[in-house]
Amino acid sequence: MGVLVVTRISDWFGYNHTGEKNVTRNDRKNMKQIDIDDELYQYIASNTQSIGESASTILRRLLNLSGEKIQTANVELNQNNQTAITTNTLPSAEQVTEPTKVKAPDAVTPVKQKSANVFNILNKEELAMQKGVVGRFLFILSAFYRTHKTDFSAVLEIKGRDRVYFATSKEDLVNSGSSMNPKNITDSEYWVMTNSNTTRKKMMLHEVALCLGYSAEQAEKIRDYL
Repeated sequence: MGVLVVTRISDWFGYNHTGEKNVTRNDRKNMKQIDIDDELYQYIASNTQSIGESASTILRRLLNLSGEKIQTANVELNQNNQTAITTNTLPSAEQVTEPTKVKAPDAVTPVKQKSANVFNILNKEELAMQKGVVGRFLFILSAFYRTHKTDFSAVLEIKGRDRVYFATSKEDLVNSGSSMNPKNITDSEYWVMTNSNTTRKKMMLHEVALCLGYSAEQAEKIRDYL
């Protein structure tokens, strides 16, 4: 039986993504705990989409409790009220001088993605032929490298609490921690740490996709390939 503490996934291991212990005894007194069985605990953990994502965020997404419906209802109500007010206070033609320009909210600028797309070379049949999770993990990373050779160095910024996940040599990975089990990403000079569970490997693929310019939806799809 597991105990779900409403905190970040990385905090379930007692550390945050910067390497500091951030769940103190006083913090735990203020957290709400839920007793769940191990199977449900693992299911929630496996649905982590990015390093540091909170348990509350995961559960809201799984239970469709994002609050969007409530916000939509409030927006529609406000729009209806504004429409009614406008109808009762329409100015005459003489009073209208120039339409009021409403500045649209600044749009979030997504990371620019190159025209090349890893989905064009990822073959599910070939993927299924790879040996185990590690084989599929390396196959997907190799596809990323072939698609984004120029920008692939961005993956070197993806790191764990006390481990380097990617490096340009086997020695760099070995020297960064114990039991790294480094593997070469096929046809590249890059190496990756493979001594991690499937959930961690999925999170690494998700982060690789994001740093190479893919959308969150595309990154989640790639993560599920594993």
